[in-house]
Amino acid sequence: MSVVEYREYSVLMSVYHKEKPEYLKQAIESIQTQTISTNDFVLVCDGPLNEQLDGVIATKQQEMGDTLNVVRLAKNGGLGNALNEGIKYCKNELVARMDSDDIAYPDRCEKQIAVFNTHSEVSICSGIVEEFTTDPNTVDTKRVPPETNAEIIEFAKKRNPFNHPCVMYKKSAVEAVGSYQDFYLLEDYYLWLRMLMAGYQGYNVQEPLLHMRAGSDMYLRRAGWKYARTQARLFKFMKKQGFIGVGQYIKSCVIRSGSSLAPNWLRKFMFEKVLRK
Repeated sequence: MSVVEYREYSVLMSVYHKEKPEYLKQAIESIQTQTISTNDFVLVCDGPLNEQLDGVIATKQQEMGDTLNVVRLAKNGGLGNALNEGIKYCKNELVARMDSDDIAYPDRCEKQIAVFNTHSEVSICSGIVEEFTTDPNTVDTKRVPPETNAEIIEFAKKRNPFNHPCVMYKKSAVEAVGSYQDFYLLEDYYLWLRMLMAGYQGYNVQEPLLHMRAGSDMYLRRAGWKYARTQARLFKFMKKQGFIGVGQYIKSCVIRSGSSLAPNWLRKFMFEKVLRK
């Protein structure tokens, strides 16, 4: 049986009307300057945008030609829905996720492709993200995920084991488990769990792959009863599937609910000083 050697990859990005045009421009350009170029950039417009964002996209279409495939959705349906639509248009087996406000390291995709070529059993690959507020060269904190599949499975019982903004995965594996499904703010975590439970393996590069834009808004999104309930629902799913026991279920629900319902300054402290360690 011959071993597949990967070189080509697709990029999957979603953007909506509240994004800042300069952030979108930076994000796209960080992919344009990759050491291994993509031949397929799928940009999903999640509902109508605005003149400034459409201007950035028009300029990039002129620069990138057929490489940039713009998919426009009639109305805003959320990230999970947008990615579900976008992945259908991806031409390659390897798909690199990219958010519209982050900045990829120039060799990000080259390093991830090397993992898939070295470890044929891997279906999901992420790495370290460096969070920043204004200057990407000034790192506020890092999120370092576990490296090996065994470590990833143990970590997944408590927290998201992959950094979604810099994940690269095999399209066939994602589609085999039903792709992204509705799960308020946790669509990616829910997807990884289903993939791991189905036997697909992961790996995390222990080097920074992405500058991730953080700030108070990121922590505000992870607040309130709705977010607390969706986390409890996810851990209930894990318990029902036998992925975690009753003790871990109760512990996780208590810890994550406490974080969701804490004041924003305290949650920010917890993420930066505790959860990012």
